[in-house]
Order: sequence, then structure tokens, then C-alpha cells
Amino acid sequence: MLDALGVVAYALRARPATVPAARGAASGVAGMDWATLAATVRGCTLCELCATRTQTVFGTGDIRARLMVIGEAPGADEDRRGEPFVGRAGQLLNSMLKAAGLERSQVYIANVLKCRPPGNRDPGGEETRRCLPYLRRQIELVNPAAILCAGRVPAHQLLECDDALARLRGHVHRLGRIPVIVTYHPAYLLRSPAEKRKSWEDLKLMMEVLAGGDGA
Repeated sequence: MLDALGVVAYALRARPATVPAARGAASGVAGMDWATLAATVRGCTLCELCATRTQTVFGTGDIRARLMVIGEAPGADEDRRGEPFVGRAGQLLNSMLKAAGLERSQVYIANVLKCRPPGNRDPGGEETRRCLPYLRRQIELVNPAAILCAGRVPAHQLLECDDALARLRGHVHRLGRIPVIVTYHPAYLLRSPAEKRKSWEDLKLMMEVLAGGDGA
């Protein structure tokens, strides 16, 4: 009928699927400075964890630190306080750093995920995929001399592997030019104190790397 009347009918094209700007998309993270990155993380709604968090947990410490410590995700204490590695696990991490001759204020500490998974479950694949660009930008901004991965989740994500933690420990890995050392998460050491001796070996390797040795 429209053709007979000489009327040209226009159909709306389907818009390409995009993440609305209000959802805090991580696609533009690469060029962000510290303030912009922190604000983006604070307002991020890229995955369902935004509905259950108390607040995001961005990171803490010296943004020019020679050592960066990376965990997997905030726990209940971190979710309440907005800071990574607090509570008993944080106290143990502080003691580990002190044994290595470092104060907490001298390192930069962050997690793979910036929001707490309910029940402290392992991070999900989609959650990690959406959150990882934030961590990668933090690493770029800190530009540390070494990274200490606390647990298998950060080790697997940064090294892009699925090897057992036992196989990853005791070696110096690389994230680009940055040496990466893998050790146990402090929460695991609280449950398995007999493994603290192995963790001390990891810390000695870390100290060797920071001192300029190759760790071989």
C-alpha cells in the first residue's frame, strides 16, 4: 500500500550491542590515569558482583613501589573496609613483608577482582575477564620491579596458564619484562601453617629478584 502511494518506508536498523557508558566499560582503561581509573572502578557495574558488594576494593600502597602484591579477590573484611588484604590474612601478609625487609606502605597491593564474590567463592570466568583490564592498568602505572602473586588465581591470570601452584612456585616467571614470583595466599597459610616454610623460600626468591639477581 505504501508503495502504491509513493511513500518510502524506512526501517530502524538494529543498533550494535554495546556496553552503555553508565556501566563503566573497561574498554578505555588503557590510557587512564590513577584518578580516572579509581573512579571508573568505583562506579563499575560490568558484572553482577556490583549488586552484592558493599564497595569496590581498588588497591592500596605506594603507587611507585618496586614490589606489587596481587591477590585474587576481596573477602568480607576487605568488602567492609574497601582495602585489600586486611583482617587475619592481611596481618599475616604484613608479617611476611616485614620478614622480607619491607613495610606494607612500601608496596602496592591489589586484587584481580575489585568486588567480593558472594561467600568468598572463586572468581568466575566472566567476572575475571571484565575486571582484569583494571589490574593490568594498575600494573602499567606502578611499573614495579617485581610482582608477587599470592595464590593460584592471580598467577593463572597474569601468566595465562593453569599449572598447579606447586609447579609455579620456585621459579621466576615474566609478565613482559617484569619478574613474577608465585607463592601461597596468606589465607591458605592460616589454614595450613606447615606451608609457611615454603612461603619463606618464595619470599627469599623475591628478595633476590628485587636485589638485582636473576633468581635462577
